[in-house]
Amino acid sequence: MVRFTLNQQTQDVQSAPETPLLWVLRDELGLTGTKFGCGMALCGACTVYLDGEAVRACTTPLSAVSGKAVTTVEALENDRVGRAVQQAWVETSVAQCGYCQAGQIMSAVALLKATPKPTDEQIDEGMSGNICRCGTYVRIREAVKLASGRLAGGARS
Repeated sequence: MVRFTLNQQTQDVQSAPETPLLWVLRDELGLTGTKFGCGMALCGACTVYLDGEAVRACTTPLSAVSGKAVTTVEALENDRVGRAVQQAWVETSVAQCGYCQAGQIMSAVALLKATPKPTDEQIDEGMSGNICRCGTYVRIREAVKLASGRLAGGARS
């Protein structure tokens, strides 16, 4: 058994320790916001936070989360930065197919927590591990800037 905190709730999971966290989240715990993209930590669709750091759930074994805190996209509505990013995403119509958006949002929130007023270059670098097959990168950058400005008090929601 592996015990960890998931979105501020204690979880006891019976899956094998080598099971990727992604499959535990989706198949065992029913949290389907975290998506499977490539299975090799290359696309970012499965991004979650492990003790506050963005990681790829597709290559993170369940054993690595024992005693730690995991946060998924489902919990971002309870986070000030998460809410700002989600609102900016909607207002700038970032999503087309939407498949990569949970991972994109998780990475954007991590970026803004580390760098509250990122430059274009910092946004591009911070989001570089996330692939959007629809090519909405310009709108992603715009949404990150909008959220940053609102969080800094530059624009009101």
